[in-house]
Amino acid sequence: MSMTFSYQSRKETLARLKNEELDLLIVGGGITGAGVALQAVASGIKTGLVEMQDFAEGTSSRSTKLVHGGIRYLKTFDVGVVADTVQERAVIQRIAPHIPRPFPMLLPIYNDPNSTFDMFSIKIAMDLYDKLAGIKGTQYANYTIDREEVLQREPGLKADGLLGAGVYLDYVNNDARLVIENIKEAAELGGLLVNRVKAVDVSHNEKHRISGIIARDELTGEEFPIKAKLVINTTGPWVSRFLELDPKNGQGQVMRPTKGVHLVVDQSQLSVPQPTYFDSGAGDGRMIFVIPREGKTYFGTTDTDFNGDYSRPQVEQADVDYLLAAVNNRYPQAELTLNDIESSWAGIRPLIEANGSSDYNGGGANRGKVSEESFEKLVTTVTDYTKKAASRLEVEQAISDLKTARSERVLSPTQVSRGSSLDLGDDGLITLSGGKITDYRKMAAGALTLIRKLLRTQFKIVAKEIDSKSLQVSGGHFDPTNIEATMKFYQKIAMDKGIPAADAAYLANLYGSNTGRVISYANFVKAAPGLSLADTLSLHYAIDEEMVLSPVDYLLRRTNNIFFHADELSFKKEAFIDEMARVLGWSKEETAAKQAELKQTLEQAQLTYLKQKR
Repeated sequence: MSMTFSYQSRKETLARLKNEELDLLIVGGGITGAGVALQAVASGIKTGLVEMQDFAEGTSSRSTKLVHGGIRYLKTFDVGVVADTVQERAVIQRIAPHIPRPFPMLLPIYNDPNSTFDMFSIKIAMDLYDKLAGIKGTQYANYTIDREEVLQREPGLKADGLLGAGVYLDYVNNDARLVIENIKEAAELGGLLVNRVKAVDVSHNEKHRISGIIARDELTGEEFPIKAKLVINTTGPWVSRFLELDPKNGQGQVMRPTKGVHLVVDQSQLSVPQPTYFDSGAGDGRMIFVIPREGKTYFGTTDTDFNGDYSRPQVEQADVDYLLAAVNNRYPQAELTLNDIESSWAGIRPLIEANGSSDYNGGGANRGKVSEESFEKLVTTVTDYTKKAASRLEVEQAISDLKTARSERVLSPTQVSRGSSLDLGDDGLITLSGGKITDYRKMAAGALTLIRKLLRTQFKIVAKEIDSKSLQVSGGHFDPTNIEATMKFYQKIAMDKGIPAADAAYLANLYGSNTGRVISYANFVKAAPGLSLADTLSLHYAIDEEMVLSPVDYLLRRTNNIFFHADELSFKKEAFIDEMARVLGWSKEETAAKQAELKQTLEQAQLTYLKQKR
């Protein structure tokens, strides 16, 4: 089978990047860069992308794995943020229908003065949210349930002080998968995209305009120039670091990276039937997610300023203590300890320092109590708005009239905004920074408007405008209104090849419309020793068509095995390495190096370094 996006094709791509001038070079292969790449290539722009690690290795594989509607923003009445978020979420669901899946969220309400919501405000917030999301009158419309029903659903929840709960629509997501599907689609349309190539310097032409980069292949150490008419920096937390390579750029955005941590336990230790979202209980304005997934339950997140090594953010004891305290407080019978944690991840959020209030995790900026009168007026206006008796402008006016202490001099990390920023430097370097995973398509569309304009005015290149709202990613080429039937169809294709129903459903949900392609490997590949047929087909497909270069690429980012199947992996990891070594022709030394890398990654994820201290 031809290697379409693989170790083999990587060599060809590198040869072209060395010898051809690009219209656009993207530096950074997380979700932001991947989104720009797909839209640029689809517009007919000659596009290259380099990523110094693996695609999605940084922030984009370490999120809460939700396409979150941001109901928390309604607490501070950031109606615009929520409207944008839920509308954009619907778009992502159309272009990547196999990835975000609807999964209603339970928000228990406690009788606590520090609570984000009470039973009254949660209903207003949810109604407004449904209206903004266009889900009123559907099966996903919000509702409230009383205390008894909450405890029937989640018997483990703390009963003391529980008043009831709101239930509203949210979506679970596979963050790294979203990146790789954008990358694959861009490659398929003719983009030149490579992982493990680092920008070590920038180049300028005689007019002092940026004209490319000096790149280093991290696999061989070779350095070479890449020429491009335009360069865009989409390096996430590394945005400021990349700008340091380019003193001619002038002042760019100052980043304020914060660290978010998630912990995974077996669902027998903490059983929740649906995603649950509650106040931390620490009176700090933060909210915590608890989410069931693949037989496990994971929870997070923390939000603390981070100044360490961006490529190796670590879960520290303080992070574990904070999350365990929050979850054990809400689920008193769970009594979770460090030893119950099967896996974990820590990620860096690329927050922009300049953005003021509006928060990430649920509050702080609006600590001052809203006066009764202004709150009543707001509620009335919002109610009128839902009945079409008031305009959006009137709602916004009522919000801005809220009498409250709306800002603080020193912002905690919790309050730094998730806004994004598009900047054009003095030498023509474009920088796209900030944002959150839900915004990636929109951020890319904004960048493309600027890129098309610059190509037209500076280089007389006319790139066509595309409708990115209907630009489906790899694996998403099917009717988004018919997901369940499509998944059953692909599951059947897999079962016809002798794959058990559960494994077949897993493959269909992971690969969407590419499932047939994955299954076609069964025509010439047998189950490898120690692996199931589904494992083997998935691995071969990832090596040949998803540019997997190491076991960690596959087990952490092309699948979620390291996070959610750590127990199975203890028996299978050698078999995965052996099969990869055979297919890719590794020497003994190379195989040993990959084994060591996987061992280190697993120990990191399983918090061995903290468990050993005990």
